[in-house]
Amino acid sequence: MDTLNRLGELLLNSIPTVICLLVVWIAYRNIVQRKLQQVLAERHSRTEGAIQEAQAQIAKAESRTSEYEQRLREARSQIYKSQEARRRHIMEKRSAALAEARQQADEMVKRAQASLERDAQEARSTLQHQAETLAEQIIHLILKPMAVTGGR
Repeated sequence: MDTLNRLGELLLNSIPTVICLLVVWIAYRNIVQRKLQQVLAERHSRTEGAIQEAQAQIAKAESRTSEYEQRLREARSQIYKSQEARRRHIMEKRSAALAEARQQADEMVKRAQASLERDAQEARSTLQHQAETLAEQIIHLILKPMAVTGGR
C-alpha cells in the first residue's frame, strides 16, 4: 500500500505540472502558432501573388514579342515590296532607254543607208558622165586620125 500511496501522492503532485503544461500549450497555440500560421499564410499569398504577377509579366512580354515580330515581318515585307517596285521601275526605264537607243540606231542606219545610196547614185551618175566624156574623147581620137588620113 505504501506504493499505492506514493503513486497517489505522485499523481497529486503532478496535477499542477499537467495544468501548467496545458496552460503553456494553450498559450503557445494562441500566441505563437496562430501568429506563425498567419505569417506563413501571408508569405504564401505574397509568394503566390509574386509568381502570378511574374507569370502575367511573362505573358505580357511574350505578347509584346509576338507583336514586335509581326511588325518586323510587315516592315520586311514592305521593304521587299518597295525594292521590287524600285527594281521594276528601273527595269522599265532601262527598257525605255534601250528602245530609244535602238530607235536612234535604226534612224542612224537608215540615214546612213540613204546617204550611201545617194553617194552611190551620185558616183554612178558621175561615172556615167565621165564614161560618156571618155567615150567621146576616144571617138574623137580614133576618128580624127581617120578623117585626116582619109578613111583608109
